[in-house]
Amino acid sequence: MPKTPRKTLLALTATAVLASGCSAMNSGDDGGDVTLSFANSYTDNHPHTRCGIKAVADAVNGQDIGVKVETFPNSQLGNDDTRFTSVRSGDLDMDVQGSSALAGSYAPIGVLDMAYAFNGPDHLFTFFDGQEGAGLKAEFAKATGTRVLDVWYFGMRHFTANKPIRKPEDLKGLRMRFPDSKIYLENAKAVGATPTAVAFEELYLSLQRKTIDGQENPIPTIAEKSLDEVQTHVSLTGHQTGSQLIVINEESWKKLSPEQQKALQKAVSDTRTANRKCIEADEAKILAEWKSKGEPTIVEDVDRNAFADKARKYFGENLEGEQAALFKTIRSTAP
Repeated sequence: MPKTPRKTLLALTATAVLASGCSAMNSGDDGGDVTLSFANSYTDNHPHTRCGIKAVADAVNGQDIGVKVETFPNSQLGNDDTRFTSVRSGDLDMDVQGSSALAGSYAPIGVLDMAYAFNGPDHLFTFFDGQEGAGLKAEFAKATGTRVLDVWYFGMRHFTANKPIRKPEDLKGLRMRFPDSKIYLENAKAVGATPTAVAFEELYLSLQRKTIDGQENPIPTIAEKSLDEVQTHVSLTGHQTGSQLIVINEESWKKLSPEQQKALQKAVSDTRTANRKCIEADEAKILAEWKSKGEPTIVEDVDRNAFADKARKYFGENLEGEQAALFKTIRSTAP
């Protein structure tokens, strides 16, 4: 059976997480069911939790097939880097991970997070479900010992600042926060931004104190972290089609029967559509609320073509090897 998640044993929060995490080592009280731990870094209210890992757990747990999925949202089992290490070792069974975080283990997969690689979620899903996507998943599994079950949409990433950002030139002189990863820092260069690495937990305070001028995230994340309180403008650049990969330890997968594998795969893949609807519904609601109260200002007349052309030219000139080939392949599948 899958091992007890390492982070569960170390959690300072309490006994409840410890008790549920330890159920992965079956005592026999559940009739010998396989228990899979499924984690993410998002709050209980985020779509990737309520319309994501919990939806998968409900779908699997509602069937009498001898599998139980236990969920651990809100980084209960560690941050992204720590959790993927735990998935690779088998201490954690399943996780929700961005491709930028996974690129440290298999560099080509980071291309999925590159600026303007995709034209939106439909393009993302078309690529992922095609022959090229299947090949990427196979190579990733070979390199990491983990299996990608599916991809979920995270939302389009947009810029916020205390001024409108309509074209690449508007980024000049602005200290823009990007996640501290190689892919995101390359994205900053690609669109003409000056990146500043700030921990996500320090983002609000850094904007409030004006040690940085702006940042980029999907609309639901901007609202969830109340960044609209410390930024006057949200510019809809849509510079990255945000996605998250659902990964499972290969040995955990192999311990499932064919029937159980089919049910788990179906639950994860069926959740993809509902999860996207949750993301888009949240985004529409938030934008409507912001427009209604008149703040922050929503900047819709962004020259996305100027940003996209600049980014694709940058990647065309600077990517090499497998990353260059994959970026070119993704662009060749664009509608």
